[in-house]
Amino acid sequence: MEIGIGLPNAVPGTEPDALTGWAQRAEAAGFSTLGTIGRLVYPGYEELIALTAAATVTRRIRLTTSVLIGPLYENSALLAKQAASLDRLSGGRLVLGVGLGGRDDDYAAGGMSTQGRGHRLEEQITDMKDVWAGGERGVAGAIGPVPVRDGGPELILGGATATTFRRVARLADGWIMGGGTPEMFAEAAGGVDAAWQEAGRKGTPRKLSLAYFALGPDARAQADRYLLHYYGYMGDGARQVAAGAAVTADMVKSYVAAFTEAGCDELILVPTGSGPDQVDLLAEAVA
Repeated sequence: MEIGIGLPNAVPGTEPDALTGWAQRAEAAGFSTLGTIGRLVYPGYEELIALTAAATVTRRIRLTTSVLIGPLYENSALLAKQAASLDRLSGGRLVLGVGLGGRDDDYAAGGMSTQGRGHRLEEQITDMKDVWAGGERGVAGAIGPVPVRDGGPELILGGATATTFRRVARLADGWIMGGGTPEMFAEAAGGVDAAWQEAGRKGTPRKLSLAYFALGPDARAQADRYLLHYYGYMGDGARQVAAGAAVTADMVKSYVAAFTEAGCDELILVPTGSGPDQVDLLAEAVA
């Protein structure tokens, strides 16, 4: 199993130098990817822009939106162009993870309804693939630039329903679990694999998961402070999320072992703070 690390784009107060410095440290430490989480109504950096900043100071590490709320980007042709631009500028390192999101206020703030968002996401993906394939849209022809990989950037979908699993099988390259236990991952991954086989797809989908972490002497306080705020809309559920954060090196090791056993291809450990020591402490924990 590959181990990635989240970029602290959604941690309030993260300064630009801290963001790019984090990316450089993560690459030097050997992590497989830099992941971003995001929502509209929160004081964090937009995901594609944050990853573009990271791309300028790195050369190898993958850049994964894990995940971007697709329907909020109503102009799918423009989103396709943005994604292709980041993919091209980074040498083909973009992994575009998209999902529906779970917070009504993100849609309300964008003047959008949550009704029909699943259908809109499917239309969006289909439209982006046409753009990446060079479909002509006007007098000048296709929308560019041409992505590095034929067919466009690797595409993964987030979600935990049977509908999502079928959508992955029809439209994507893989699936990501946005949070939960290794046992929950294993059960859902089985559903993804079954849908993949039923759709007649060759090979297997790439399967990823997220898990939160905080390390160091004030790890528990850091995790609680951030996660209780970020997930405050969930009420008591926010405490469950915070309690699940890995706050010791032993907890990190146990999560890595359990997700490996559950069949996860890549685990992205998402930070709850932006101190550069977090990168080094995590690298030590997973060494």
